[in-house]
Amino acid sequence: MTNNKQQTTNNKQQTQCQSATWEDYTAWRNDQTTERVRLFFYQGWLWVDMGVEGINHATISDLFTMLFFIWSTHRPDQVFSSLGRCLLEKSPLKAGAPDLVLYLGEDYPCWQPGELRRIDLHQWPVPNLVGEISDTTLANDLDEKKDLYASLGIQEYWVIDVRGQRVFAFELQNGKYQECTKSLALEGLPISLLNQALERLSREANTRVAAWLAQQIAGLPQK
Repeated sequence: MTNNKQQTTNNKQQTQCQSATWEDYTAWRNDQTTERVRLFFYQGWLWVDMGVEGINHATISDLFTMLFFIWSTHRPDQVFSSLGRCLLEKSPLKAGAPDLVLYLGEDYPCWQPGELRRIDLHQWPVPNLVGEISDTTLANDLDEKKDLYASLGIQEYWVIDVRGQRVFAFELQNGKYQECTKSLALEGLPISLLNQALERLSREANTRVAAWLAQQIAGLPQK
C-alpha cells in the first residue's frame, strides 16, 4: 500500500485506481497528512482523486451549488441540504465523495462534537441526488462511479461533462440508472436548462449564469 500511495502522491493530477481491501481504504481515509483527496471504494477497488480543483471544475461546482440555493428560494416549504464532497460511507463495502450531494427533507446528516466527520450510511439515509463534475474523469464517472451510486440506492445521479457542456442525468429504476430529461429531486427542473447554463459559461461568469438560471427557474410552473 505504501508504494502505491507514494506513486499517487507524486502525481497530483492523476486518479489512482488499485485493487484494495477495506483496510487499505481506511488507511487512506485516516491519514491526516494527505490533503485534498477524494476517496471511492467499491467491489475491491480503490480510487484516489488527488490534487486541487481546476478552474473549470471549480466554476461549475460553484454554479451547481448556487443552483441548489436558487431552487430552494423558490420552494420555501421544502428543506434542501447541500453537502458536496462529503465522504459517504457504508462499511465495509462502499464509499465515495461526490462533488455534489443533496438531501431533501428534515432527515439530513448533522455533525455533533465527538462524531466522525463523514456520513455513515448505516446511520443516515442516502442522499436524494449526487453528482460528479467530469473534466478528466468522464469515463470513470459514467461507469464505475455510476455503478457505485446505484448500488447505494441513490435515486438520482448527474454527470456534468465539462468539455461536452452537457449534463447526463440518471434516475434509479429497478436498481439500474436510466437517463432522464427532468430532475426527480428538483422536481420540474428540465435537464436541458442545465445544458443551456453550461453553454453560457463559455462566455459569462458563473454568478451571471446563476442569475440567468434564477430568472428561468422563476418562470417554471410549481408542482
